[in-house]
Amino acid sequence: MAVGGTVVLAACGDTGVVTEVSSAEKTVEKSGKKIVDVTPPLGPIAGTILIDGSSTVGPISAAVAEEFAKKFPDVRVPVGVSGTGGGFKKFCVRETDITNASRFIKSKEETVCAENGIEYIELPVAVDGIAVVVNPKNTAIGDSITVEELKAMWAPEAEEKVTTWDQVRAGLPGNKLVMYGPGTDSGTYDYFTKKINGVEGASRGDFTPSEDDNVLVQGVSGDVNAIGFFGLAYYEQNKDLLKALKVDGGNGPVSPTEANVLSGAYSPLSRVVFIYVSPVAAERPEVQTFIDFYLNNASGLAPSVGYVQLPEKMYQMALERFKSRKTGTITALEGTTSSPNSVLAAWEAGA
Repeated sequence: MAVGGTVVLAACGDTGVVTEVSSAEKTVEKSGKKIVDVTPPLGPIAGTILIDGSSTVGPISAAVAEEFAKKFPDVRVPVGVSGTGGGFKKFCVRETDITNASRFIKSKEETVCAENGIEYIELPVAVDGIAVVVNPKNTAIGDSITVEELKAMWAPEAEEKVTTWDQVRAGLPGNKLVMYGPGTDSGTYDYFTKKINGVEGASRGDFTPSEDDNVLVQGVSGDVNAIGFFGLAYYEQNKDLLKALKVDGGNGPVSPTEANVLSGAYSPLSRVVFIYVSPVAAERPEVQTFIDFYLNNASGLAPSVGYVQLPEKMYQMALERFKSRKTGTITALEGTTSSPNSVLAAWEAGA
């Protein structure tokens, strides 16, 4: 998939690795922000930091890794993209140091981590929206879709029953409904199904799933009757091939813009995305330096790969959380919301 129009993200299921990412320098300079240098705690650093998880969060972690490599060339930071669930499976058995997640850790994942003696530091890094996209040649749909219409097509009971566009909305053509979405290991799938269908993981099964968002982009862009959903960053990187629909959650259609995602107006499909860090790994100088670098530069690098930066206060609080090695998740928010305001409020309340 083209990232920033220049290079390719290689994402291939459980073995996928973000091998390249476009340089973020132009975006950082345009925003008036420069790369913030950090100092290793014990002098020169070297080694390998293993990251896996969400394909949604992968691009920002890869952008950070690219800039980090310029400062610390003796540290290798491969970024895998096996999905949020796949990433936690590896993280909770000590196969990785950091995992990318487009949702909070689940209770069952916490249990696996606990059984293996794995703790984690939960750190928000950016805000993302879930884009609902169609082929640009699909003019009949207009420029928006309602949550109820999304539920009509994605609900479990729609399987093999809602198969044409006119069954979703009266007046649309009776063309075949072709559907694409993230695989079941994806945090984007979990979040979308929770917000649209009311139950996490509840979805029809007769759609084309993939942990590789490039497959979804190619599917929708290649079929006028197709619809799909994935992280907003991937739409931004492929907006010449797709049409993002406004989403009406009950208060009128809202575009998935930066301002609407950050404010929460793009409801219910905007969320904070995270990295989870092993506190044991964090004691290694190269990991400690990388996380310091990540949190000091995420606000400048996030826009380069289509994300919205968090309020600066949240990055400072994340740094404090990391430096104090505060472990655990914001359990009060699990399965509900992950807007910047809700995360910040939970932290300020002592979570």
